[in-house]
Amino acid sequence: MENLVFEGFKFMVLGMGTVFSFLILMIIAMNLQSYIVHKFFPEPVATPDSSAKSNSKSNSAKVAAISAAITHHKNVKG
Repeated sequence: MENLVFEGFKFMVLGMGTVFSFLILMIIAMNLQSYIVHKFFPEPVATPDSSAKSNSKSNSAKVAAISAAITHHKNVKG
C-alpha cells in the first residue's frame, strides 16, 4: 500500500513539474515574441498637429450649443 502512495506521489510531482515547466517556457516564448515584434514593428509616435487646435474650437462651439439648448429647455419647461 505504501508503494502505491509513493508511486502516486511520484506521478503527481512529474505531472505538475511538466505543466509548470511548460508554462514557464510559454511565458519565456511570449516575452521573446513581444520583444521581437516591438523591435521590428515599433508603435508610431503621435505628433501634435494643427488639427488639435481646430478640435478645441469646435469643442467650445459644441459646449456653447449644448448649454444654450439646456437653458432653452429649462425656460420652456418651467
